[in-house]
Amino acid sequence: MDENGKNVSKQTLFISIAVALLVGFLSGVIYSDRSPQPGGQIAQQPNLPAQNQQQDQLLQQIESLQLTVQQNPDNAQAWTQLGHAYFDTNQPAKAIEAYNKSLAIIPGNPPVLTDLGVMYRRNGQPDKAIESFDKALEASPGFEQALFNKGIVQYNDLDDLEGAIQSWRELIRVNPGAKAPNGIPLATMVDDLSKELQN
Repeated sequence: MDENGKNVSKQTLFISIAVALLVGFLSGVIYSDRSPQPGGQIAQQPNLPAQNQQQDQLLQQIESLQLTVQQNPDNAQAWTQLGHAYFDTNQPAKAIEAYNKSLAIIPGNPPVLTDLGVMYRRNGQPDKAIESFDKALEASPGFEQALFNKGIVQYNDLDDLEGAIQSWRELIRVNPGAKAPNGIPLATMVDDLSKELQN
């Protein structure tokens, strides 16, 4: 019975950590001041017209930005904004293209590189996501969002628990008070994961 209790608490701990990490990754989306799309909400109540209106505005913004970059292809800011609009409408391949155009004009922009990494992950390219996060960290050592998201991809997509712990320990070194969005200190999560690794 004691053995079952240990298994249950381990499973509960693992699920809690996975949920915290997933929520943490979503905070990487919010990092760029863009709200995630409300597709996760099942209830279709009076919000539906507002959602449709928001979607229409985003589509108009995309059209306007496409015209801007067509007329001025050296406008890094417009390419970045177009990437953000594709990000917000869940078009990762197009976001990747737009972010790369922006980075070709102004290389080494840590927030853009981090958003690019998020889009590579969403596009099913975790290795490219890591590469993008590493470039962000090369440009700005200790860039917190890149470190956090790198750990997320290592943990969830590459089954690299050791690498994830290393990324998050670096984040804790930069910001000892770092917390997951649910309020759990990152140091506590890393300690729990380290114990999981040892078992």
